[in-house]
Amino acid sequence: MASVLDNVDLRTKLAGQNRLELLLFRLQGRQIFGINVFKVKEVVQCPHLTELPGSNPVIRGVASLRGNNIPVMDLSNAIGGPRMEKATDYFIIITEYNRRLLAFLVASVERIVNTHWENILPPPSALGRSSYMTAVSEIEGELVEIIDVEKVLSEVLGVDEELKQPVEETGADLNKYKILVVDDSMVARNQIKKVLHEIGVETIVAKDGSEALKLLLEWSEEGRPSDWLAMVISDIEMPKLDGYSLVTAIRENPKLSDLYVILHSSLSGVFNESMVKKVGANHFLAKFMPDELVGRVTERLKRLA
Repeated sequence: MASVLDNVDLRTKLAGQNRLELLLFRLQGRQIFGINVFKVKEVVQCPHLTELPGSNPVIRGVASLRGNNIPVMDLSNAIGGPRMEKATDYFIIITEYNRRLLAFLVASVERIVNTHWENILPPPSALGRSSYMTAVSEIEGELVEIIDVEKVLSEVLGVDEELKQPVEETGADLNKYKILVVDDSMVARNQIKKVLHEIGVETIVAKDGSEALKLLLEWSEEGRPSDWLAMVISDIEMPKLDGYSLVTAIRENPKLSDLYVILHSSLSGVFNESMVKKVGANHFLAKFMPDELVGRVTERLKRLA
């Protein structure tokens, strides 16, 4: 038990300090990619895979590991690159996204590096909407690309964006209250906007924590944003300023400290409860569960009615 608590404490020291650890890996070629260590459960040599007839060709099969059947995704193929032949020659990075275990087939795993979210930058705008890159960074003289996993998962596995439960009446004035949505993934932003639009809530969007904080500070010069901003829904992993650091900055500012903040992330692992408590967010929601999101928004609007 002590070792588990020590591990939680070690990880949560990064929360609110705008730092992260990246696991660096390669697909096919010299380009280096990165994934947040928080999402990684294990890295192993790719075992024998059981093929799934009729599945998306990007899904190479299922790996049976430690009592779990884990779908294995050819990450090179998923982002438009060549298929990685003979999967057992490569490695799989076992991750937890959106409350489910997934494995990414990669050519090699390099090392873990500790860096600052300030060093993680948005990709060049010239890449356009078709790009699978959500951020870039230079680490030890090499360019590292961070893939928009939300976009990959949406295209390969599909995401259910439809509400299953009827929406409750809140009694709140929906012409008065708005919601700030903060996420570096265009796919994720659009998913949230679509669901909130269905229940009649207007959204304002920001592409990262830095942009969101700038907006909040500008609004605070004109009054208390909490008078009309029902909540902030923020991703955690974002260039420039991450979600943990955004919440920390909000709680430290007297004009913003009473804002209701939900951290909404595919980081659905074991450390989130400790992290959310440490930085002072009101709630955590794993992506992307539209009914849970609407339920939390509805509950908040009822309190404001």
